Amino acid sequence: MNKTELKEFLDTKTKEYNNPRFIESDPIQIPHQFRNKEDIEIAGFLTASIAWGNRKSIINNAKRLMDLLDDSPYDFVIHHQETDLEKLQSFVHRTFNADDAIQFIKSLKHIYLQHNGLESVFAKYAETDSMQTAISKFKTVFFEMEHLLRTQKHISDPLKNSAAKRINMFLRWMVRNDKTGVDFGIWKSISPSQLSCPLDVHSGNVARKLGLLNRKQNDAKALLELDKALRKLDPNDPVKYDFALFGLGVFEKF
Repeated sequence: MNKTELKEFLDTKTKEYNNPRFIESDPIQIPHQFRNKEDIEIAGFLTASIAWGNRKSIINNAKRLMDLLDDSPYDFVIHHQETDLEKLQSFVHRTFNADDAIQFIKSLKHIYLQHNGLESVFAKYAETDSMQTAISKFKTVFFEMEHLLRTQKHISDPLKNSAAKRINMFLRWMVRNDKTGVDFGIWKSISPSQLSCPLDVHSGNVARKLGLLNRKQNDAKALLELDKALRKLDPNDPVKYDFALFGLGVFEKF
């Protein structure tokens, strides 16, 4: 395919998957249970943070985590007492265990009380055409309080060559707003043009087959390469193509 044909193909596939039916089988359904901005972003952040492995398991465990937070994530984060955290001792998703869950709640409280919330931190460090430095800075802020060292591994650092798939996915959820009903678009201080595609095994393999990506590893260097390719197709909203790449890989085994 030439560039025009490739863009038409990906635009078509994006429209095919970027609709409310997508929510039914995707972890984004968890933050869609809420209406309050802070509830949405905390539920989205926690869900994205455990979004690796089997999708059904991700969704089930994210639902369980919301239940442990009394289905009021913002209220729980802000007002919890030490004794309230005991109920999280039963939580585990793969290598993300109870200690990590408790640390995340404590760090989120710190973010909201000391840094004006998640959006404020990411927006403060955002660059004109990239969120990767902002993600690295966010990790520093998230763990600037006393914390368990083991929990640091659950937030990736693009400046240490990670593709940071889960946080890039979370940012897509919060920032994009194309009126289709999937992504939320509740963060107004960041533009979709600054976002990067959540790069994982599915989107990476499809991108390589389509000639959008040559690098074999799914790391920060590959993400930069994919960013450049997708920005040529749509500089204003490059990560809309995540729907096409993911859909082609997961649902069509492209």
